[in-house]
Amino acid sequence: MSVNVQNLSVAYRSRLGDVTAVDDVSFSLADGEIMGLAGESGSGKSTLGNALVFLDPRMKATGGKVTVDGRDLPIADNGAMRHKRMTEVSLVPQYAMSALTPTRKIGRLINDLLKSHHIKNRDEVLTELKRRLALIGLKEEVLGKYSFELSGGMRQRVTIIMSTLLNPSLLIADEVTSALDVSTQRAVGEMLLEFRDRGYVKSAIAITHDLSILAQIADSIAIMYAGRLAERAPTSVIVDNPLHPYTQALLNSLPEVGVRHDQALLTGIPGRPPSLANPPAGCRFRERCPFAFDKCTQTPPFEEIRPGHLVACWKVSQEQTAVTAGAGQEQA
Repeated sequence: MSVNVQNLSVAYRSRLGDVTAVDDVSFSLADGEIMGLAGESGSGKSTLGNALVFLDPRMKATGGKVTVDGRDLPIADNGAMRHKRMTEVSLVPQYAMSALTPTRKIGRLINDLLKSHHIKNRDEVLTELKRRLALIGLKEEVLGKYSFELSGGMRQRVTIIMSTLLNPSLLIADEVTSALDVSTQRAVGEMLLEFRDRGYVKSAIAITHDLSILAQIADSIAIMYAGRLAERAPTSVIVDNPLHPYTQALLNSLPEVGVRHDQALLTGIPGRPPSLANPPAGCRFRERCPFAFDKCTQTPPFEEIRPGHLVACWKVSQEQTAVTAGAGQEQA
C-alpha cells in the first residue's frame, strides 16, 4: 500500500472548544489507485484531504497515524512537513484557479517552487515541465503569462502540473473540476488519469460532491458523512449496488441522463446534516435515515461486508449476518 491512514481525527479550534471535522477515519490506497471522496458540503472531505498535506492554524490532528510508502507522515508537525510537500504529498486546492499569484508569471512561480525545494537538477525538471505542457496541449508560451491571462481550464491544468512536477506519491485533488464547463471537466479528469498512468503520481484522492465525475476517473469511491466514512467500495459497486442508505440517497438525488427537469422532480434527502460541534450519539445519519431503528443509537463499525466493500450501518450488518447464516444452513 502506498498510503495508509489509521484512525485519523482532525479538529478545528474555536472559542467554544474543538470541533471535530474528521472523526476516526481509516483507509488505505494501493499504488496506482485513484480514490474518490464524496459527500455533502460540510461532511469533512476537504478537511481530510487538507490534513494530509497542510494543517492550517485553525486545525489540529487529535489522533491517528498516516504513512506514505511505508514512512510516517508527520502531519501534525508543520516544520517536518515542509520538505515533504510537493515531493511526497501534494495538493491541488479547492480554489485552484485562485491559487496562482496574479503578480508573477507562471514561469517565475515554477522557478520559486524549485528554489524552495532546493532542486539541483533544475534544467532537467524544466525540460520535463515543457514535455508535460505539450502532453496536455498547452504551449510553452504559457510560462511567460500571468494567471489572469489564461482561461479557467488552462489555469486548472497549470496548477495540476505544478502540484505534480516533483512526482509526489500522493496527490490530493480537491474539487478540481468545479467552476469548469463539462468539456473542460472531462479534459481535467483525463489529465489526472494520464498523470497516474505515466507514474507522475503513485496514487490520488479526488474530492468532490459530484459522483458523476468520480464514476469516470476513480477506481474506488469513499462516501463521507458528518466527519465519518459511511461506505467505500470499487466505483462500479458504489454506482450500481450501494448499501448504505446515505449513499443510496445521494445517488437517487442525481438527475437522470436524458430526463428533462419538467418531466421528473429530483428527490432530495430530507433534513440536514448534524452539527459537528455537538454531533448525535450513534449513527450520525439516523435522524434522516428511513431505515433507522433502536440499535442506531450505537456507533456502527466501519467494517468489510463483502471483499473490498466497507460499510458503517447496522441495517446492512444485520442483513449480511442473515445472508451468511442462511448460506450456512443450506450447506449443512
